[in-house]
Amino acid sequence: MKILLVEDEKIIAGSIKRGLEQENYVVDVAFDGISGLDLASTSDYDIIILDRLLPGMDGIEVTKKIREQKIQTPILFLTAKGQVGDKVEGFKAGADDYLTKPFAFEEFLARIKSLLKRPAEIKDQILQVEDLTLDTEQFEAKRSDKKIKLSSKEFGLLEYLMRNANKVISKEKIINHVWNYDADILPNTVEVYIGYLRNKIDKPFKNKPCLIHTVWGFGYKLGK
Repeated sequence: MKILLVEDEKIIAGSIKRGLEQENYVVDVAFDGISGLDLASTSDYDIIILDRLLPGMDGIEVTKKIREQKIQTPILFLTAKGQVGDKVEGFKAGADDYLTKPFAFEEFLARIKSLLKRPAEIKDQILQVEDLTLDTEQFEAKRSDKKIKLSSKEFGLLEYLMRNANKVISKEKIINHVWNYDADILPNTVEVYIGYLRNKIDKPFKNKPCLIHTVWGFGYKLGK
C-alpha cells in the first residue's frame, strides 16, 4: 500500500512516515499544498493524508482540486482545526475522514485501515492467486501452505502484483507504486526484486507452475 502524506511540520511528518513504514506502508511526503497536489495528480496512491493549514495551497483547496480531477483516492484530514465547522468544511470539500491533532497513533492506523476497506475502494485482506496467498493484515505469505519469508519491499511488490493478477504491469508502474517517488532507483532495481520473488515463490516449488512471468518489452505479470 502506498500513502501520500502532506504535512508542513517536518518533525511531525518524519515521525508519521517512520510509524507508517514500520507498518509496511510506502510513504511519499510533501511539505506544501502545491507539491502535494502535484504528487496526488501524477502518482497512484491508496490513501492521502492531508493537513489543512499548508503553505502554498491549503488542504481544503487541495482536496477540491483532487476531486475535480475525478481522483477518488480516500483523503484523511489530519489537522489541529477540530471545530465542527472545520470538519463540515473538510467533508464538503471531498474528504473521507477527519482526525484532529494531537492523536493516538493506534486510532490513526485504525482509520487508515477503515478507509481502505470502504466499498468504493475495497482492499481485500487475503489475496490469492492459484496456491499463493498473501495476508495483508498479518504480513504473511504462503504457497501450498508453506510460509514464505519476505522483506517489506518484497512484500509490497508481491502485493501489488497480486492485486493486479493476470495483468501486465510495466516497470514504471511498479516503481511508482512500490517505491517512494524520491527513492534512488537503479535501472535494474525492479529486475533484481522480481528475481528475489522468483527465488522464493517459484524456484522452491519445482512441481508447481511458475507464477511470475516476464513479458518482454512490456513488464511483468503474476498468474498462471
